[in-house]
Amino acid sequence: MKPITPIVPGFDLPVTKFAETQDEYLTLPAFVEPDGCVTTRWHLTWKERLLLALGGSLWLQVLTFGHPLQPVKLSATCPIMGHTGYDPEI
Repeated sequence: MKPITPIVPGFDLPVTKFAETQDEYLTLPAFVEPDGCVTTRWHLTWKERLLLALGGSLWLQVLTFGHPLQPVKLSATCPIMGHTGYDPEI
């Protein structure tokens, strides 16, 4: 699984690159809204897709470094209303 751009296909959204200069992390491209909502998009490998389709689990780990946990949300649908999130390039 890897983070990918565009964050929402068909929309020219500005991209913020988190951890771009931190060698211990992969760069995380994201769309940051004025209210602080951060949206990322991930591409799953065929093996990951198959595992999920066969009833596998999806795990989310958040590194809080001892600070309070912020609300998180996982979704299989695009966060922009009316857009499927389908990208034929993948």
